Amino acid sequence: QVQLVESGGGLVQAGGSLRLSCAASGGTLSSYAMGWFRQAPGKEREFVAAISRSGGRTGYADSVNGRFTISRDNAKNSVSLQMNTLEPEDTAVYYCAAREASWITISVDGYRYDYWGQGTQVTVSS
Repeated sequence: QVQLVESGGGLVQAGGSLRLSCAASGGTLSSYAMGWFRQAPGKEREFVAAISRSGGRTGYADSVNGRFTISRDNAKNSVSLQMNTLEPEDTAVYYCAAREASWITISVDGYRYDYWGQGTQVTVSS
């Protein structure tokens, strides 16, 4: 069973950047399609970005498309989320998630993911 640990969250001013990382242990990350989700206070969890096992396919929520970039390094067993031009609306706890899938599958639905990290807080001040 893979364990996921997020890092890289913090406090940043609007317009700034952060890079989140998700490290995996107990499993080989290349076996999993990966995703990033977020949950703001009082709101439901929402999809942010996803990447296939190969890294060749990615998908983004409309709200972050063009500002965020998901990537993976299977050799290092890690996935990253580069977040640029951050907005106060991006404030949330960010979670990485993993699911067993085909080499090219990406998933936007949280219920399809089998493993979740504990989350990392991102706060964007105006």
